[in-house]
Amino acid sequence: MMIRKRRGGLAAASALAAAALAVASCGSGSTPESSAPASSAAAEPVTIRVQTFGGGSNFGYKNAITKWNAEHKDIQIKEEHLTDQFEQQYWPQMIQWLQAGNGAGDVVGIDEGGMGLAKAHPEWWSDLKEQGLESRKADFPAWKWENGVSADGKLFGLGTDIGGMSICYRKDLFEKAGLATDREEVSALWPTWDEFMTVGQKFQSKVKDTKWADGTNTLYQVVLYQEAAKNGNVTYFDKDNNLIVDKNPAVKSGFDFATKMSQQGLTAKLRNFTDEWAAGTQKGSFATVGCPSWMLGVVSGNAGDDGKGKWDVASVPGGGGNWGGSWLAVPKQTKHPKEAAQVADYLTQAQTEASIFTDFGNMPSNTKAQQDPTVQGAKNEFFNDAPIGEIFAKSASSLQPVFLGVKHAQVKNAIESVIQGMDDGSVPYDKAWQQLVDDAVKAAG
Repeated sequence: MMIRKRRGGLAAASALAAAALAVASCGSGSTPESSAPASSAAAEPVTIRVQTFGGGSNFGYKNAITKWNAEHKDIQIKEEHLTDQFEQQYWPQMIQWLQAGNGAGDVVGIDEGGMGLAKAHPEWWSDLKEQGLESRKADFPAWKWENGVSADGKLFGLGTDIGGMSICYRKDLFEKAGLATDREEVSALWPTWDEFMTVGQKFQSKVKDTKWADGTNTLYQVVLYQEAAKNGNVTYFDKDNNLIVDKNPAVKSGFDFATKMSQQGLTAKLRNFTDEWAAGTQKGSFATVGCPSWMLGVVSGNAGDDGKGKWDVASVPGGGGNWGGSWLAVPKQTKHPKEAAQVADYLTQAQTEASIFTDFGNMPSNTKAQQDPTVQGAKNEFFNDAPIGEIFAKSASSLQPVFLGVKHAQVKNAIESVIQGMDDGSVPYDKAWQQLVDDAVKAAG
């Protein structure tokens, strides 16, 4: 697993374009049958640029692209990994390209936080129905499919991964602290978030040079999504796109938990998806981190080979949750709509998504892939052979979609900046909530 960082960060958007790279590696196997029409042979191969975000292998497409390129000489896929950060770099730049009508790739990844805005601008996208891809509807949960349909009924996005939830923990450091290390026994330590903090205090009393958690933002996000399920499955906006940050109990619950974690000194004060956070994973600066399925590759990539076998996966306090997931879309500006649709189709097929899960840990949104025996029985060698299929795949069908508004990405960035500031001391605790609300209003415009 080589995924390093994903979703979040601080660097300037102007650095994004220079960050593009092509991904290539070794792979084997046959290509699943595509439901998009094949393109006619050309004298020169058509290159389809697939733009993604996230560190390392990010979307986990390395092996799938290598396999496609070996078997399709007329169409070659080039992945352009633009940045680690979605809200701060990738999405603002992508919006500019989409508005300008040039610059975007032939296929682009969109995180869940950008889908509200994407749905509201059908003029940006090619209609995948025109390429025969409406036939893919039965492959996805209804909510995943419907989120890829624009305001005017255009099919513009196909689902990649979904979230699920767990806690990744350092098994070796738990042993050093005299705590249980078996994943089932660890899960039993923290049925609630209050108990999670109590275990953290015990841990830090024994292991002086390591903090219990990475920072406030990762666990804030986990709690927010859990509480959203109890409050109409909404976070920052209601389903009419009205800002409800100061009215939604889910936001306040997540904020209160983050405040307690910070005030008790249980965090390493690292903002997730930054270089410092990645280095902290490798150095053992923290013992736990909230882990939706795609985070497994993030942790393993950040920790490096030396971390293999030291990390494990346990249940999350408070039950499940659904954080994360992305889509692939074909911008209207592409010069190769048929070929781009064929590539998006291939990358979201059951066999492809199943192989991505077993190779990298990204939980498929394709329901046929979820039911694949190789997915159901998958284990993760890096995480001490954790049964990730059992942990994530068997609960995937029960995940509840959370509504995210048009300006979700912008508001999320503003809120998490305040929560990080509270943790690092730049925002006073007694002023943090009001600043969070004020900054959210500004970000929502």
